[in-house]
Amino acid sequence: MKSTNPAGDPTGTPPGDAALPLTGERTIPGLDIENYWFRRHEVVYQHLAPRCRGRDVLEAGFGEGYGADLIAGVARRVIGVDYDDSAVAHVRARYPRVEAVQGNLAELPLPDAAVDVVVNFQVIEHLWDQAQFIAECARVLRPGGLLMVSTPNRITFSPGRDTPINPFHTRELNAAELTELLLEGGFVMDGMYGVFHGPALAAMDARHGGSIIDAQIARAVADAPWPPELLADVAGVTSDDFDILNAADRDIDESLDLVAIAVRP
Repeated sequence: MKSTNPAGDPTGTPPGDAALPLTGERTIPGLDIENYWFRRHEVVYQHLAPRCRGRDVLEAGFGEGYGADLIAGVARRVIGVDYDDSAVAHVRARYPRVEAVQGNLAELPLPDAAVDVVVNFQVIEHLWDQAQFIAECARVLRPGGLLMVSTPNRITFSPGRDTPINPFHTRELNAAELTELLLEGGFVMDGMYGVFHGPALAAMDARHGGSIIDAQIARAVADAPWPPELLADVAGVTSDDFDILNAADRDIDESLDLVAIAVRP
């Protein structure tokens, strides 16, 4: 989803961070109008960071870099690979705990069996050759290593469409398609989870015509001013307002985002 800066800045660049503009391809912390999407991504990092404790981790596609830095707080080492030169320069300057490397995710610039965990959050939907990327993850992981992937659930993110709504997405997946992709890549599934709105966000949905997401998109598409009550609600969202639930506990097809954990045999 493309975001619009309420202050009228056409680049959507957060104050003090002119080197990395908000384009709609990645989310950025510290911007009220982007806060819902940032927190929706942040909760997955917070939920899965413990599985990176004391391990060598690759984040494949790190965007702004806040997530790689969060993981660096518990991991032994974090290597980040991103195709965007400006993102690499930004992360090197802002997050020195992350070893930022420019590279193609279809040809990861790491040797075989280099890491214990590969993290790929909100990235795989941007890739043209998803199967090749999964093969690369298997190559750089050590035996028993984890691949952790999050991605928008196609069923709820682009309902009833053959092509994604987001122009930066190439192929979105549902839970069955993501599972198939990982299994065909030689991985063993450890778990499939979904990101859902918790009670506070459900109340926001009710206050804004049934969907806080649709209310934001409508303003962005129309390039319209945000009502103060909508901006206040979006700015107040926290990662605790989202629930991450096992597919066995709630219908995974109703989730907003999918979170898959797979093991390299």
